[in-house]
Amino acid sequence: MLGFSAIAIRWDLIMLRLLKLTPWFLLSALVACSETPESQTAEQQSRIDAQNLSEIVKTLASDEFQGRAPGGPGEEKTVSYLIEQFSSLGLKPGGENGGWTQAVPLIHTKLGNAANARFKLTANDQPLRQGEDIEFSTTRAIDNLDIDEAAVVFVGFGADASERGWDDFGDIDLTGKRMTYYGRWTYKFEEAARRGAIGALVIHETEGAGYGWNVASSSPGENYAIERAADSLPPVALQGWLHGDAAAALFSAAGLSLAEQSERARKDEFTAFELAGVTFSASSQVATEKIVSSNVLAVLPGASQADEAIMLSAHWDAYGVGAPDAEGKTVRPGANDDALGVAGVIELARVLSDGPQLERSIVFAAWTAEESGLLGSEYYANNPLYPLEKTAANLTLDILQTAGLAKDVILVGEGQSDLEDDLQLAATLQERTVTTENLPENGLFFRADHFSLARRGVPVLLIMGIAGGADLMDGGRAAGDQWIADYTGNCYHQTCDAWSEDWNLDGAVQDIQLFETIVKDLGSSQRWPQWREGSEFKALRDASAAQRI
Repeated sequence: MLGFSAIAIRWDLIMLRLLKLTPWFLLSALVACSETPESQTAEQQSRIDAQNLSEIVKTLASDEFQGRAPGGPGEEKTVSYLIEQFSSLGLKPGGENGGWTQAVPLIHTKLGNAANARFKLTANDQPLRQGEDIEFSTTRAIDNLDIDEAAVVFVGFGADASERGWDDFGDIDLTGKRMTYYGRWTYKFEEAARRGAIGALVIHETEGAGYGWNVASSSPGENYAIERAADSLPPVALQGWLHGDAAAALFSAAGLSLAEQSERARKDEFTAFELAGVTFSASSQVATEKIVSSNVLAVLPGASQADEAIMLSAHWDAYGVGAPDAEGKTVRPGANDDALGVAGVIELARVLSDGPQLERSIVFAAWTAEESGLLGSEYYANNPLYPLEKTAANLTLDILQTAGLAKDVILVGEGQSDLEDDLQLAATLQERTVTTENLPENGLFFRADHFSLARRGVPVLLIMGIAGGADLMDGGRAAGDQWIADYTGNCYHQTCDAWSEDWNLDGAVQDIQLFETIVKDLGSSQRWPQWREGSEFKALRDASAAQRI
């Protein structure tokens, strides 16, 4: 973290250590079943319609919706459209006070065009260009950001997991200091604030992050945060990303090797240390506004167990309007991320509402501000409209592959809960297999809205098309890997994440059908999915077991 009096430095390879910290990533999912269900084709199994998915995405990702930024000109259109869709299906309002929405109070900040930052070393300065060498912003409601020669501290992975005998910080005092690190970046920023740092930077590496610098720097100087109570712990004043090349240059100028220090950070005996003779400064005017964004919720009431809920969710927000690309386009439409996921939730609502009533209630949620740190789902998790103790599961769609039918489905976060068994059985019905994500070090399990519910003990399942190359019917796994490379390398969070008539949504239909199968089974049962032994969320769920008898 880079703090005001000091800066702490972290990096993208934190997930390599997280594999050590969270061994459940490495557990195998053992699926036990007494018999193999009769296979069904996609057509026999449900009526999820690829054309409906396409039309919904075409609408939400159109220029008229202006990239669906929270509080931006596209939010009102988006929320109205979602309400219209859910209402037309005969669903009931699932939000606050008998309405369709839950108000999410946010602050929106944007640095001025003259924002500047630099490292100062004994011999020379290292200027940092916003959007090129660094991407920084603030989530504090302030008029000016001003950091004057804060000490810089390298904190390795910046994790404090005392229950596992691991504390990168040691006894170092970060009051008024700054650090850079990597992992689930929201956690890192929170830990930086708890430690008293004035700021925090993540050192970016494409392999560790799972996406390129073009994604990390896609909204330089702009940020959102949930509005905090006056007596709550303030966030770090500055947060963001440091380009790997800029970090390497800094270490070299300080007489160190970033590669060597990164290797040291993997070892248990590592503790944070100050970079001698190095300071960090940054300044900018800050435009701050308070906005009230909205989660959109609809409910399909259950019959005999209506007080028990299953959630199907996606996020409606994207990245709004940004700098022109090479073709002059400014709208970042978020067609796949995550208009396609939202379309999947709407299609599930259509099919489920048109079928026999389930015993449990089904809640359909479209979250706001996911791209800013899972803010909409986090706000809901702190202010649930349906008791989390009696929420049987949350199933989340966030990016679906658009390259056609696949022989498998990718499991994100292996070894977490019984829902993996449900996924296996549903895949078997489609004559598909389950493949675990091939890059667990990217931490995708911690990077989508389901995680907000998992942190409160709700069993979760995520389908995310970039978690691993699917074994496609046309081209095999090589084609699946290429689809991910093309999407994350070129269009993820960019203007070209747009609707295309060339999409083949047959594979997306398959994946949405998996959730349909799981919901139909779980929705008329008295079964409560459980976290597996070794999951960090098990104890929290177990503590509320009496409420589910």
